[in-house]
Amino acid sequence: MTLGPALAGGIRSLGLKIDAVTQEKLLAYVALLEKWNRTYNLTAIREPERMVTHHLLDSLAVLPHLAGSTLRIADIGSGGGLPGIPLALAQPTWQVALIESSRKKSSFLRQASFELGLTGVEVVPLRVESYVPSIAFDVAISRAYADLGAFIEAARRVAPSGRWLAMKGGYPQAELAALPSVARVLAVPRLQVPGLQAERHLVIMEAAPR
Repeated sequence: MTLGPALAGGIRSLGLKIDAVTQEKLLAYVALLEKWNRTYNLTAIREPERMVTHHLLDSLAVLPHLAGSTLRIADIGSGGGLPGIPLALAQPTWQVALIESSRKKSSFLRQASFELGLTGVEVVPLRVESYVPSIAFDVAISRAYADLGAFIEAARRVAPSGRWLAMKGGYPQAELAALPSVARVLAVPRLQVPGLQAERHLVIMEAAPR
């Protein structure tokens, strides 16, 4: 199966409505990721076919758990732009900050945002501990940012009164048991990612009432 049909089929399986133009941009992002990956080592996944499932569809699977036409989202430890760039492409009215301290990766994020026409995306080339947003974000999300405790500390800085979404593989029982008292868990839905034969979960949290 070629990349286009694989992406289109996965989007249908997720129950999402993403038009053909946006799907082309998602595939253009995969092409950029593959090209830059040869030099910058942005991701361990090298094959475009696997990038569609493991990167695009995996990122898009969180969309049903996000609501709002004008969300401000902070992607903490964005790396090669995941999940921030696929989310920004699928929801162009959202404002997405890609927080990534690696100079090489942030250079890629800038170039990708430019080539894909992502006017609502801001690249923040800083450690999240050094970043002070002028306006708090509605959502902080991360796909591969340490454990939940470290993620919560980072999320509190950028979205103190928003929701915090941590994308995980298997159900993170030990991390949830050690959750800091400053956070409370709202839900831990299992994500069904088309073509991905692995467990995926989304830990949805917010600040605990004082």
